[in-house]
Amino acid sequence: MSFIAAVLILNLEEAGAFIAFANLLNKPCQLAFFRVDHSMMLKYFAAFEVFFEENLPKLFHHFKSYNLTPDIYLIDWIFTLYSKSLPLDLACRVWDVFCRDGEEFLFRTGLGILRIYEDILLQMDFIHIAQFLTKLPEDITSEKLFSCITSIQMQNSNKKWAQVFASLMKDSKEGDKNHSPALKS
Repeated sequence: MSFIAAVLILNLEEAGAFIAFANLLNKPCQLAFFRVDHSMMLKYFAAFEVFFEENLPKLFHHFKSYNLTPDIYLIDWIFTLYSKSLPLDLACRVWDVFCRDGEEFLFRTGLGILRIYEDILLQMDFIHIAQFLTKLPEDITSEKLFSCITSIQMQNSNKKWAQVFASLMKDSKEGDKNHSPALKS
């Protein structure tokens, strides 16, 4: 949370930063991650994996072969809204679009990052992938990142992010824990 607070303080007066921070905490996705609501986080990871497999199938299967799950890298990205892993100016641009488009953009950004480094990641093993995704290269440009984010299709079998996530929520409420491997505890 300190990374988020720092970005807000850098860009807003104290009162405005406090209000913005409180509003961020009330968004469902951030609330799930800040509370470390394991069951909700698993649903977000499962939805992310649906679009990961759709957009980057080779990398998705490479990650699966090493049993590398989204929690290893995505928690940090979402928890800090990319302010820890991306250069500050780039993180602020991601925030701008996130404020406009909502939580879907956070996951789309994650897929955009994976797309940028797909060729490199395909040559790495578990340890090197985890280390790489924890500390991204500093030389990432906004043009490259946003080009890759734009190329990500957030649609699977004619379902958009919100519909996929709602389907996972519904399945969970019905007790169907076998719908997605990522939902297994």
